[in-house]
Amino acid sequence: MSAAGGLLDSLDKARVFDLEQPRYAGAPTHPAHAPGFNYFMHRHHARGAPEARTSASGIVVMPEHSGTHIDALVHQAENLTLHGGVHVDSGVQTSSGFKQMGVETIAPMVGRGVLLDVAGDRRLDRGYPITPEDLQRAAKVPIAAGDVVLVRTGFGALWSDPDAYLQAAGVNAAGCRWLVDQKVRAVGADNMAFDVGGPPDPDLKVTLPGHLLFLVRAGIFIIENLNLEELAVAGVDEFLFVCLPLKMRGATGSPVRPIAIA
Repeated sequence: MSAAGGLLDSLDKARVFDLEQPRYAGAPTHPAHAPGFNYFMHRHHARGAPEARTSASGIVVMPEHSGTHIDALVHQAENLTLHGGVHVDSGVQTSSGFKQMGVETIAPMVGRGVLLDVAGDRRLDRGYPITPEDLQRAAKVPIAAGDVVLVRTGFGALWSDPDAYLQAAGVNAAGCRWLVDQKVRAVGADNMAFDVGGPPDPDLKVTLPGHLLFLVRAGIFIIENLNLEELAVAGVDEFLFVCLPLKMRGATGSPVRPIAIA
């Protein structure tokens, strides 16, 4: 059997988990990225066409940071400095996007994924700050450098209830530092911002400290608004993770449809 044939045979026996949340007007959206996803019919099937064939198509209007999406490294800066010490100026940040490290530079993400099901049998409390100890307890398999680590809070099941979803638990600064120390390639969670909400971190003096630690300081990508419910129910702790950002030149993020194969 050829290598390709063996791979296809393995895939036939595997289960594919769709980790994307549905996109629609009114879905949960971070206030900074309102109005979120919107779809408008542009061409309609209708009587009176000159031939039997008719067409329908629409227009999508949305921030790149709506729905299930990945953050590019240029999404955040510290003292107007991007990852790698790149200063934000008119030669880098333009009205049509970034000249460096835009989302189109993120290579297809295919590799080992690890689920840290912190919620377990019950949803975490609203606004609960997930600590390094919580993450370590949830790790059923060792985390290796280059892994993609997905954290389940249980709030992904509330996607149809925006008010409740936006009150999700999230990882605190110490938990984010612990993940940075594992040298992961990317992190993701079933909440709006991966970080826990609330006041500025007392040490870093910023809100969403994980965004600064991951994107700016460590060059680690963040995937938000994941649906991890089926993965958790199936008890899958490690899997092949596939995530393909769109090549939108200069954009600070991209919608994605990640999958887990186990």
